[in-house]
Amino acid sequence: MCLCKLAGVFGDLDGLESVSVLEGDSVTLDSGLTEIMDEDLILWRFGSENTLIAQIDILAGSIILYDDVPDGRFRDRLKVDHQTGSLIITNTRTEHTGLYQMQSNSVRKRFSLSVYARLSVPNITRDCSSSSSSQQNCSLLCSVVNVGHVTLSWYKGNSLLSSISVSDLSISLSLPLEVEYQDKNSYSCVINNPIRNQTTHLNITTLCHTCSGSVEKLFKKASLAVIYKVTLGNALAQKN
Repeated sequence: MCLCKLAGVFGDLDGLESVSVLEGDSVTLDSGLTEIMDEDLILWRFGSENTLIAQIDILAGSIILYDDVPDGRFRDRLKVDHQTGSLIITNTRTEHTGLYQMQSNSVRKRFSLSVYARLSVPNITRDCSSSSSSQQNCSLLCSVVNVGHVTLSWYKGNSLLSSISVSDLSISLSLPLEVEYQDKNSYSCVINNPIRNQTTHLNITTLCHTCSGSVEKLFKKASLAVIYKVTLGNALAQKN
């Protein structure tokens, strides 16, 4: 099992360390101790209610993991490093996001853990329902489903064209884009959170074909033109 201690950890003025990890990965919250002393009592707490989730009592010779609280979200996911007292959370889920506090005889530390859902690849489709669709322009939609805490963006080359961000969980997003059929620029749709991104590149030739509705309209126009020419020809022949 891979235990990942995030390189993106940083501390701020009040001693709070921020840690980010992808859902399903493991994360280690570093106690800051090189080794546990004989008299050490180490307590790990979670959330605003300071719920005790792990206790290392060297004098009593005991290590207790309270992984059934709160609401069982830590069940079978908690471990501690027997040498340093660091807390290890395996197979993380988004509900493990929150505040963690560690207290020993010599050290106090606080961590803000953010667990992000894994990102799906954005899907680019032709938007035939758009009123702006025409014979010159191609309307597109870039979509993602069941995402949270992400930003969805359209890029032209390396330049940002538009974006939308959400903080909710399990939401679906769509972002429109309109290009010309003959546009030779490079376009891409990108979804990202603070630690990962996924990109889909636009193939104008493949996606910007004529919509079925547009085909019907063109067929009707052509039919009307033929009928008009035939009717006009007959009228002129009768007149002569």
